[in-house]
Amino acid sequence: MSDFPAPTRIKTNGIELSVHLAGPEDGQPLLLLHGWPELAYSWKNQIPALAGAGYRVIAPDLRGFGGSDCPEGAEHYDVDTLMADFTGLLDALGHETAVFVGHDWGGILVWHAAMLIPERVAGVIGVNTPHLPRGAEAPTHYFREISGEDHYILRFQEPGYAESRFEGREDDFFAFIFGKPPTAEQFEALYPEITHIPRLFEQFTGRDEDRIVVSPADRKVYADAYRKTGFGPGMNLYRNFDANWQRMGGVDHRLSMPCKLVAAECDFMLPPKLAAWMPALCKDVDIDILESCGHWTMWEQPDMLNAHLLEWLTRRFPA
Repeated sequence: MSDFPAPTRIKTNGIELSVHLAGPEDGQPLLLLHGWPELAYSWKNQIPALAGAGYRVIAPDLRGFGGSDCPEGAEHYDVDTLMADFTGLLDALGHETAVFVGHDWGGILVWHAAMLIPERVAGVIGVNTPHLPRGAEAPTHYFREISGEDHYILRFQEPGYAESRFEGREDDFFAFIFGKPPTAEQFEALYPEITHIPRLFEQFTGRDEDRIVVSPADRKVYADAYRKTGFGPGMNLYRNFDANWQRMGGVDHRLSMPCKLVAAECDFMLPPKLAAWMPALCKDVDIDILESCGHWTMWEQPDMLNAHLLEWLTRRFPA
């Protein structure tokens, strides 16, 4: 971890976040938001490139993850609370605005930030995660409809169900979750069972290293962090899916700030076709697709991702 900046604890919104800072203090701020089951460490391969190009990188462990505080109770992980974390963090660092960059759950959050706190969002980059319109029904309805009760997001609604299967097997879990993406044909054959993560993990006995996209040393960082926090706090993000959907009723989903999506061809959970909505929702949008890349873009194609990020950033937000 020698090339990964040491954490700084920063008070915001009644808690402390563990935040990794890099790059010149007067550079254009970039707020990097990770997903599940991840950490700010997921940006390890992006931070040196972005900081080296003159950007001020701000990469927190989200509340409930890693070195950040982990309040008990799903009610402490709703979208408005997370927005207050981000505005408080920018305030503490003296930044009026930042470009919000997010992957997976972090991607969901950056698009929500663009809608809910647009005055703090100079621009948005979604990595894999597109900006979507609000569905006609609550998200859990759709997950149940397409995959049944064993869909991982539905199982995550039950406190203790998935945690009891993951905890104590952290090393195995990260070998399991960071597997290489299936082919399109394999995905079709495995769907919807491929979404039944807790049940599939119960049957997992290991896989060859050449089928895992994150190295053993890097996986150990995740496993050690989750051994300390457990999996439950981070799963509280999922336990707010329906509440957040309710919250966004009546909120204008159209965005005027510069937007960018870096989609991944082989991310079958967040396929590039979902970006079809974005030209209608985003006044100013660029969309790129990384070929042969799965869900773990920052690990699978770090150099290509960095090139796409920096091409857009240097054009739209010079450091």
